[in-house]
Amino acid sequence: MATTQAVKPRARAAPATRSHALAFLSALGAIPRQVEVTTREGQACSLAEGLDRAMAQITACGVAGRTLWFIGNGGSAAIASHQAVDYWKNGGLKAMALNDASLLTCVSNDFGYDRVFAEPLRTLASPGDLVIAISSSGRSPNILRGVDAARERGCEALTLSGFEPANPLRKLGALNFYMPSHNYGIVEVTHLSLLHAMLDALMAKRRRREGAARA
Repeated sequence: MATTQAVKPRARAAPATRSHALAFLSALGAIPRQVEVTTREGQACSLAEGLDRAMAQITACGVAGRTLWFIGNGGSAAIASHQAVDYWKNGGLKAMALNDASLLTCVSNDFGYDRVFAEPLRTLASPGDLVIAISSSGRSPNILRGVDAARERGCEALTLSGFEPANPLRKLGALNFYMPSHNYGIVEVTHLSLLHAMLDALMAKRRRREGAARA
């Protein structure tokens, strides 16, 4: 006669594991108090002022019919693709992410991965465009070269970085958003949240303007 074995209950998450997860979520709530915003000259401004100025840059780019270029590696590349689609579809702006597989492999093979964004931007970007450079470390050579190439073309830059406060990307944008954390997840979620927050605010402003026009 076959015997049946009792099914063991699932092990609960260890208290330390649970505490770590809750600490991560708590850290997300502190984002508005921790993000630092500086100009290219190193002048600090509040997050509210930084967001206002960044949204003014994005709006001016759109009014002039210029393009937003999003660049990033890895998780930041995913953010770049996501936000390029959102800023185009929901924001009505010309927006592109340089994440096409053929483009990336071609430029990497022919010029080197450190020039994977710089070479396309030298050809495709136009004066008055805005490059939104996303890098958790703020030290990725291809991001730094991409911003330099864009500025040589007469474009402006907005940067999002993290990790070390002295990372070089913080000196390249007209506005630079920095999250003082070495946790990839915290930094990446911060960058995504900032970009979402600005787009949502721009969409709300457009709805109010359209509503007033119909009244």
